[in-house]
Amino acid sequence: MNTVKQEFEIVIGLEVHLQLSTKTKIFCGCANTFGAAPNSLTCPVCLGLPGTLPVLNRTALSYAVKVALAFNCQVNPYVKFDRKNYFYPDLPKGYQISQFDLPIASHGFLMIPVAGGSKRIAIKRAHLEEDAGKLIHEANCSLVDYNRTGTPLIEIVTEPDLRSSQEAYDYLTLLKLTLQYLSVSDCDMEKGSLRCDANISIRPKGETKLGIKTELKNMNSFRAVKTALDFEAARQEKLILAGERITQETLLWNDEKAITVPMRSKEEAHDYRYYPEPDLVPFTIEKQAIEDVRKSLPELPAEKLQRLQKQYGVSTYDGEIIIHDPELAGFFEECAKHSKEIKKICNWLIGPVLQELNNRKVKIPQLPLRPQDLVTIIQKLDAGVLNNLSAKETLKHVIESGKCTNDVIQEKGLAQVSDDSALEKIIDEVLKENPSVVEQIKQGKDSAAGFL
Repeated sequence: MNTVKQEFEIVIGLEVHLQLSTKTKIFCGCANTFGAAPNSLTCPVCLGLPGTLPVLNRTALSYAVKVALAFNCQVNPYVKFDRKNYFYPDLPKGYQISQFDLPIASHGFLMIPVAGGSKRIAIKRAHLEEDAGKLIHEANCSLVDYNRTGTPLIEIVTEPDLRSSQEAYDYLTLLKLTLQYLSVSDCDMEKGSLRCDANISIRPKGETKLGIKTELKNMNSFRAVKTALDFEAARQEKLILAGERITQETLLWNDEKAITVPMRSKEEAHDYRYYPEPDLVPFTIEKQAIEDVRKSLPELPAEKLQRLQKQYGVSTYDGEIIIHDPELAGFFEECAKHSKEIKKICNWLIGPVLQELNNRKVKIPQLPLRPQDLVTIIQKLDAGVLNNLSAKETLKHVIESGKCTNDVIQEKGLAQVSDDSALEKIIDEVLKENPSVVEQIKQGKDSAAGFL
């Protein structure tokens, strides 16, 4: 008897927590910086001591509006905060100031690349809130650092529109790139500036009803998100095929063992006992203030790619690599002011220059390389003054010394000699200065020629 294997569809929704790079925290004047001594960046307000009152950070609000507009969201001009009540060691007040029923933004979208075109991923909401502290687990105890408490966060939540781990990876990659263009966060996952939770369920193909979901936490890279989603989808499918039920729960991803482990049962909104924050008065953002933020939006990645293709004739392949770093894209345009050899500029940027950046673990502004220096290297290579090897060596010396291309070529003697009479003169001088080596060659020791 032939049996047909049941096929399942994966349904994924993502929640991204982004720390905003304001100078101070969201409701107090404590410095918003990373790496300070534990519990050194706290005050009565962010610790929630009795009698203290929060005051909203204006820049954090502006950044939230900027994020909302960049992701095509509707901005809610009526701003209200709520208390999200739960008890955890890293939450000193016993509640978190967040937004519940009236988020700062909703009904947005991001278009991600898919085979043969693009796909619209709906953004359900984006809301402002404060971050919690950080627990540090050691062998015999757990320590609490409250420095992170009160750091401004914006949480960006998608609809369950993603249908594979690859789509989730592509969404996160484009989301992060767009946020970097906005300059609202450093998006450094190692520092915890950008964190992602994923909700995943599976259902039989053709079914429209959502399955029971699990939430994945503790993923510290987009690669880990992709791997964890693949693992959890396979785990859920195995349970269903075995006739077992999926339990709605929160799972931690163990990157070292590449498995998920249960953390707690999944809470619903009513478990948090949301109610309006009594210490922050609701207010309305003026229309003009929203329009001012809209006018301040930079050129975003998709727009920049289209313009580079139209203005400079950059290929899709080259353009997608170049725009992946806003500062590299700016460097490219500066180079293009000095040369029309666009393809050669692209080749050098995505080849030797990117290699130097990766080897040194720096960004392009940290290299003592000026756009004119790179253009001069390309021009010297075209003119035959440099060959491929000496051109790359020139680039390396320019970066290491900070000197201009022409000075490096002259000091290091990297220029090729193409004049016949000049070459003959050099040969005569070398032979004259090394008579013993010449004699060895005359006696049949050809290997000695390598010295000359």
